[in-house]
This record gives sequence, structure tokens and C-alpha cells, in this order.
Amino acid sequence: MASFDSRRRQEQGKCTKQKQMQKPKTDLFGRTRLHTIISSYVLFLLLCSIVFPTISATQSDNFRRLNQTFRPGEESKKMRLIRSHLFKINKPSVKSIQSPDGDIMDCVMVHHQPAFDHPTLKGTKPLDPPERPNGHHHAGMGSENYQLWTLSGESCPDGTIPIRRTTEQDILRTNSIKRFGRKIAKPVRRDSSNGGHEHAVGYVSGEEYYGAKASINVWDPNVTNQYEFSLSQMWVISGSFGDDLNTIEAGWQVSPELYGDNYPRFFTYWTTDAYQATGCYNLLCSGFVQTNNRVAIGAAISPKSSYNGGQFDISILIWKDPKQGNWWLEFGSGVLVGYWPGSLFTHLQDHASMIQFGGEVVNSEPSGSHTSTQMGSGHFSGEGFGKASYFRNMQVVDWDNSLIPLSNLRVLADKPNCYDIRGGVNNVWGNYIYYGGPGQNPRCP
Repeated sequence: MASFDSRRRQEQGKCTKQKQMQKPKTDLFGRTRLHTIISSYVLFLLLCSIVFPTISATQSDNFRRLNQTFRPGEESKKMRLIRSHLFKINKPSVKSIQSPDGDIMDCVMVHHQPAFDHPTLKGTKPLDPPERPNGHHHAGMGSENYQLWTLSGESCPDGTIPIRRTTEQDILRTNSIKRFGRKIAKPVRRDSSNGGHEHAVGYVSGEEYYGAKASINVWDPNVTNQYEFSLSQMWVISGSFGDDLNTIEAGWQVSPELYGDNYPRFFTYWTTDAYQATGCYNLLCSGFVQTNNRVAIGAAISPKSSYNGGQFDISILIWKDPKQGNWWLEFGSGVLVGYWPGSLFTHLQDHASMIQFGGEVVNSEPSGSHTSTQMGSGHFSGEGFGKASYFRNMQVVDWDNSLIPLSNLRVLADKPNCYDIRGGVNNVWGNYIYYGGPGQNPRCP
């Protein structure tokens, strides 16, 4: 049986022969009737091209993809890989909730979550919460009020956790299925910008740290394109700034590539080898064990702060349980989200050697100039409360599992003409920082 390609060539040959056999008609004076010939010729070519189109070199890939529809059972390798990956991370759910921002939250049985795919966690069960650090206080307001998906009034049943469903479109936006949900591996330092990543951070080092806490006001900074992001977070760090770097991270981020929109979203991250092969955002790989059915990691935060208007902040606490050695996460006002098992890490099995607070953006230098992606509110630190981004009531957890004020806070901005930072202390906010900026401006070309 002739293939589709051979039949197409035969029919195109017929079209060519018929065109060659056509002879122009003339009137009584022997003149060609151009309008009739041209109209017929164009119509004939159009019909031939519609039924049996000529495939150019630039169209050959599209044609091959089209031709695959004529071969039942065949599927592109990329789509097979995508669907295989989705099968791994989208676990069976007992209920699904539609969020106003377009997300779907799947209520997954707690023991079916991605964490328990990890080799060191298979066969284990979520642990009971530990005691909070000494000196910890919260207002008791439920943090489920902070996320858009809860506005529907729906919630996940006890014994389940909400997981943002990953779609084919989410993965298609990334450059690599293998790297989906991971930060770009890069040299990690804080004395220079690297690989387009620019920071404005406050940090403490030189002691043993067992956690940190701060409140961060939430904004929706403009992000220029899907290859860039803007985030504000805490880093709990141990190891050298080389291939053995361990980090635990949490905060809010705007990432069009990861989420497909510009909403600020609560996120987590971890790595044990400087972002090379371990760790990921949220629950996009095995590792973090979620224990709460009211908070969805990766979900949009609402409300947001407004310039010269109301300020809305979220509280984040990360601390190491002295008994079990796991790193626990609290979000909002007293709601435990879950924990990073100590077994995931090398250096962080013991303690952290540095804590950082602040912002980070990716500068892809569109059109050869600095990006206009904003950090924080998009305004410099000098504008202060109601206009600039802040971290307030910044504390660390000491060896005795107690929250204490920072000592010797230092600040650093990779490119202070683009994004800057300043620190301070007062009786109400304790240690605080203002930070951020607009990116491209006359002083940051």
C-alpha cells in the first residue's frame, strides 16, 4: 500500500502535468484572455495546494508531526516524557478544588504525597509536630485566609494535603523536563551576582544557627518575561558556597515560567548539592513532608500590599527539632506546614552556618540592557514603610531552641543602583530590613 508521502507526490505530479497541458484561449483577434486564464490558474493551484500541499524545508517538521496522526499508537517522545513525569508528581486525589486563579488543588492522602517516593523515606509516616522554639508567639489567626484557593469555601478533608496540580502547560514552559521545578545550577556566592541572579540580602554568620523567623510583606512585582523571576525569602544555609552547599528556603515568589502567571505565591525550596541534582520547589520532587491540610505550597497569596496603602505580610518560621533532627516549617500565624527530614542533608544534619533574608531576581538582560523586573515592591529601600519591601522581627534560633534577636546583621546588594537594601532596629520591629528596586533606571542602564 502506497505511503501518504508517495501518494502526495503522485497527485502533485498530476497537478503539474495538467498545468502543462493547459493552453490559453484566444478571442477573434488571437489575443489571450488573460483574466480568465489567470483566475483559473490561481484557483487550480489553490485547490492543489489545499489537497496536497507542497512541504517546504521549514515545514517538514510540522508535516512529520502531522503525519504521525496517521499512525495509530504513536506519540511524540517529549509528550510521553511529560506525561510520565506528571504521573509521578500528580498523585491520586480524593477531592479536587478549583481556585479562582485557575489552579486546581488536589486533596491527596498524606501517605501518598511525593515525599514518600524518596529512597530514605519510603515506608515511613509523617511525624507528630515538635515543640515550638522558646519565645515563639503567634496571634492564632488561621493562615488558610492567606491563599486564593480557599476563597471557594472548599477545603481538603482530614488525612489529606492540598497539592497544586501540575499541567502539561507547566512543563512545556520549561527548557528541560529533567530540570522542571529546580533552580538553575549556578555558582552560589553573595559577594557578586552570578548567572544573572542578583540579590539584596541581610545576613548573619559566624555562629551555629538552628532556625530563623521573620515577617515579610507581600507584593506582586512586575517580571519582564517568563525566563525571569522575583522572590523574597529566608535562606537557612550550611556548607561552603561550592558543590556541597545545603539550603532550606521559604518565602514568596513571582515566577511566570513555573506557574504561568504573575501572582505572588508561597514557596519552599531545598538543595544539598548547590542546586545541581537534589531538591526542588514546593512538592515537585520527593523530600519535603507536608502535614497540613489547610496550606497549599505553591498557591497564590492574597491579599497583597499596595504602594502607599495597606501592608500585608506573612510570617515564616523554620527551625530544627532538637529531638528528631528534622527542619520544620511554620507559615502564617502558627500553622505548621510540614518538615524537611534531616536525612535529606549533609551539613544541615547538624546546624546552619548562615541565615539570609532578602530578595533575588533573575536578570536575563533583554535587548542587551538590564531587566526591568522589579524586586519586592519595585521601589528602593529609602522610601520606607508603605512603599518599600521589608522583613521585620527577624530572629534566629540558637542551640537551646530559643528565638533570639540577630547580632551583627550585615547587608549586601549585588547591584545597589538596581536593587538596594538597608537595615535597622527598633522596639516594635526588632531587627528589620528594607530592600528592593525597579531594576532598569537611569542609574542602572
